[in-house]
Amino acid sequence: MNTQETLICHRSIIAAAERLDGKVRKTPLIESIHANHLCGARVFLKAETLQHCGSFKFRGAYNFVCQLSKEQKSQGLVAYSSGNHAQAVAKVANLNGISATIVMPKDAPEIKIKATKDFGANLVLYDRNTESRETIAAEIVSRLGGTLVPPYDHPDTIAGQGTVGLEIIEQLDLQGCKPDIVIVPCSGGGLVAGIAIIIKHAFPKAEVYAVEPEGFDDTRRSLLSGKFERIKENQKSICDALLVPTPGQITFPINKSLLSGGITVTDKMVERAMAFAFLHEKLVLEPGGAAALAAIFNHRQLVKGKTAIAILSGGNVDPRTFEMAIKQN
Repeated sequence: MNTQETLICHRSIIAAAERLDGKVRKTPLIESIHANHLCGARVFLKAETLQHCGSFKFRGAYNFVCQLSKEQKSQGLVAYSSGNHAQAVAKVANLNGISATIVMPKDAPEIKIKATKDFGANLVLYDRNTESRETIAAEIVSRLGGTLVPPYDHPDTIAGQGTVGLEIIEQLDLQGCKPDIVIVPCSGGGLVAGIAIIIKHAFPKAEVYAVEPEGFDDTRRSLLSGKFERIKENQKSICDALLVPTPGQITFPINKSLLSGGITVTDKMVERAMAFAFLHEKLVLEPGGAAALAAIFNHRQLVKGKTAIAILSGGNVDPRTFEMAIKQN
């Protein structure tokens, strides 16, 4: 895995799992009989929607923060996020008696903004179309101090998020099977990078795919071109958690080395997956959290006859968005 191998490997994820033991929920891996029938495959759903704060982000945030020194913790935490990482950092800070300042877009779902506030974090709202969250966060750190908690582009964050993959391996083993294809929602690429590292170590022939919203397929295009690509301006999607404009500096080399490719899904596909998960599996998914399931339904030839895992990465959905998806599908 070239130079990135020195930063993170399967041992990093195993070590992260040890740190997180008793701190995170081991979320269920649910075999969907309805999806099996539709796709002609064994389809398992990894329900990170049931993780603390409603998404996988708690894993990476806790693994990062728990390794900070006492002095670093005393200076507080700073993070930027569209919502799920924001909640995770705010909760980790709250659990450890640490102050937190979170930079969030003004148009983030109200449910995510409120939850972040409820954990006691100080919020700084910005316009995602005209302002840079990275610049704002860096200015806060420069002016007030504190440690920036990266949402995806740091070895400790990636390792924590990769524990999702380690659990999948353990849970499939209890079912007497192994993964053929793992499909993962992708924003900056930390979750899919961490999962790919541990899955490919245990099962080198398994395929791992990144899923992105249509118009925000910077990782898919970067995998094809072999270089960092950016999204075009003024793109829109209901998948608010998956709107990072370009792959991470650390995550992309990992994903370039390990992933089998990228998949895009439309908002309509995502809404149908949200409705399916609710009606058939009684699971509440946010749009970004439904992207992998949407990809499986719309690329059935990819999974037919195989054991496929869809990562349900988050369930923090605005009630109106969720209602609309259910009513229309």
